[in-house]
Amino acid sequence: MNSPSVLFVIGRSIALGRRAGVLSVVGNSLGTIPAVVAVAFGVGAIVASSVVAFTVVKVVGAVYLVWLGIQAIRHRHDVRADATVRPRSSWTLLRQGMVVGMTNPKTIAFFVAVLPQFVSPSAGAVWAQLLLLGLLFQVMALLCDSAWALAAGTARAWFGRSPRRIAGLAGTGGVMMIGLGGALALTGAKA
Repeated sequence: MNSPSVLFVIGRSIALGRRAGVLSVVGNSLGTIPAVVAVAFGVGAIVASSVVAFTVVKVVGAVYLVWLGIQAIRHRHDVRADATVRPRSSWTLLRQGMVVGMTNPKTIAFFVAVLPQFVSPSAGAVWAQLLLLGLLFQVMALLCDSAWALAAGTARAWFGRSPRRIAGLAGTGGVMMIGLGGALALTGAKA
């Protein structure tokens, strides 16, 4: 969808493998649906224009990404001989992706800035058009981000022939998530 989502997915796939990457993509997409709905009904413009609301969402998202990165680094040695990590529940992976999707303030700002440009008031209800465009965007993002997850997970499996290298890759994925959280926290109020 956007570069923070792609980096999140790549980091998760490198740290946890293809399954976790794809489930993170699905969760992230589900987590951004409230942003689509908010923009369709006008709430997104309020959040995007409110420095306080934008900053709160941004900081919560940044802290959560850093926490996920730290967890990936802490558990980087939880690797089996076949380069897989201890299985995590699908629900946990989906939920974590959803939280990242819901706490990415750039998603709301993007939808507020871009979606209205493709709406035609003479074509019907504006809210319905915004909703349809946002959901169509989500489907395209789901497909593209899944490709990134699969590619990064495949690279992980290829590089992960030794426990030492796979632990290093898992740590790298964690560092990517921490860096993404830091970058998100340090961006301007309406970046």
